[in-house]
Amino acid sequence: MGKLIVIEGVDSSGKATQTKKLFERLKNEGINVSAIEFPNYKSKSSELVKMYLNGEFGHNANDTDPYMASVFFAADRAASFKKEYNKLLSECDILIADRYTTSNMIHQASKIKETDKKNEFLDWVSDFEYSKLSLPKPDITIFLDMPVKFAVKLMAERNNKINNSTIKDIHESDENYLNESYNNACFVAERNNWTHIMCVDGERIKSIDEINDEIYSYVRNIL
Repeated sequence: MGKLIVIEGVDSSGKATQTKKLFERLKNEGINVSAIEFPNYKSKSSELVKMYLNGEFGHNANDTDPYMASVFFAADRAASFKKEYNKLLSECDILIADRYTTSNMIHQASKIKETDKKNEFLDWVSDFEYSKLSLPKPDITIFLDMPVKFAVKLMAERNNKINNSTIKDIHESDENYLNESYNNACFVAERNNWTHIMCVDGERIKSIDEINDEIYSYVRNIL
């Protein structure tokens, strides 16, 4: 069974870029490594996720209950692992995931303001996905800390991952929600002891290589 490494963060924090960079770096070292991405838009299991993000259940993220939305994303992960990724994890040394269960903790828990209820929700997510759905727990979760004012600039330069259009999904188009998600992500990262990587130095976004070197140093410690 391989080790599961999760690259996590708010929208446009560099998760896909760093996942690809880490994958290539480990592969070049001769390590048997694979990479996956959630939501799994290539699979029919992501249909409810697409409907939610496209605003079919409400034009704002907060229109959909966090428990309900979490089930959409969790079902996509469960189906993907059942059909394909469990086998992949069993056959490789390292499986890198761009987003995971941890994204429900970041995005959906941000809808809950009271700390007690937020913690109750976070415990529910862990139990539901790791125990009830039998999804594997990460060996390490790396949180890319990209403050929203920088993430928004990067977001403007990329297309929507669902259909490659310039139209943003209901998370990306709501800056207030992005701020709430970021603040919540920092809370969850500390609460759950995620590996924290700061992606900016003052007013400068660190280079891709700088951030990747930090990620790599943590990953080498668990190999």
